[in-house]
Amino acid sequence: MSHKVVISREKHGLGHFKAEQLIRKSIKKALTAEGIYQPCTVSVMLTDDDGIHSVNREFRGVDRATDVLSFPFNELTPGEFDESLCERDPEDGSILLGDMMISLEHCEVQGKELGHGFEREVCYLTVHSVLHLLGYDHVDEGEMKARMRAREKDIMGDS
Repeated sequence: MSHKVVISREKHGLGHFKAEQLIRKSIKKALTAEGIYQPCTVSVMLTDDDGIHSVNREFRGVDRATDVLSFPFNELTPGEFDESLCERDPEDGSILLGDMMISLEHCEVQGKELGHGFEREVCYLTVHSVLHLLGYDHVDEGEMKARMRAREKDIMGDS
């Protein structure tokens, strides 16, 4: 059994149908880069800025849209994956890593602003979110953020 990526769309008419393929590929690439070969399940909700704004306000108390939100199911140590600490799907035994929500609208705008386009932006945000599901964080400007950024660059193939 391989990794299972469940993608749903909160709203119809979001477009960017290639995003689903890019997200699946990016999740698998990030998990492989982290040395995780046990079958895992990740759920992804694709939405727009209004949808992610609502969830950001409800769950984080932040009253604005953002690009991606991550909801890990497990408390993991970055770079030290321990499957014994993880929730499992009772039906197929896969490791339940968590959920992510991506604003395709935000990806479009940010990709243009940063000059690398929608496709790279959706891949980057997916890798970023997978790392959050695996315990990485960037709550401060210190060592944790630097470590997470370094992993993102490695996985994305940036030099």
